Amino acid sequence: MNKSDPNRILRLLPFFAGGLGSILLLINRFTTLTLTESQSRSDVVGVILSGVLILVGLIWQQVQPRSPDAVTLIGEQGLEFAPNLPEEVKKELAWASHLVLTNTVTKSLVVYYQGMVVLRRGILGINPQVTPGKILERVLTTKKPVYLVNLALYPGRIEFDYLPENTQGVICQPMGNQGVLILGANVPRSYTKQDENWIEGIADKLADTLETHLK
Repeated sequence: MNKSDPNRILRLLPFFAGGLGSILLLINRFTTLTLTESQSRSDVVGVILSGVLILVGLIWQQVQPRSPDAVTLIGEQGLEFAPNLPEEVKKELAWASHLVLTNTVTKSLVVYYQGMVVLRRGILGINPQVTPGKILERVLTTKKPVYLVNLALYPGRIEFDYLPENTQGVICQPMGNQGVLILGANVPRSYTKQDENWIEGIADKLADTLETHLK
């Protein structure tokens, strides 16, 4: 059971209540000298209720989804812009990346535009350059996002060597026709649909700014 689960005590209550009820029924049965028919019926009902409570407690432990484990990404915190960027573009990139890093599970962020890295922020990978592999090329070609919920399961993960090596999840969000917003998380299966929609809006906003100033 996940220790961070705030409902773990509540979900254990049926199990403990059923166990306590069973123990009390046994004590009552062994300490009763004369057993009446009504008490026998009450004992049967009590045993059934205790069994149901224990069963409910066990089921709750099984069906409760376990939150994925977060890891500490390998790398150093940093903020790097491409050289000679207009000041307005830097401000826009800094604003957008700050929002993403503080409002989602994203720990590492790369903005790839017109064949170059214009921004790296968060936990930085060892490789400062982006060489598009099959996954990134598909995003650039189809203009459709790709969400790799558990990066360790994908053979193509080797192309993301510009992210921390133990990155758990990746979103590649297209930015207009010439760029991709690449996000790395420290928890697998962590981005919600709402996160994805919100990230799409941020990417569209950055695309408008970059298309205006980088021609």
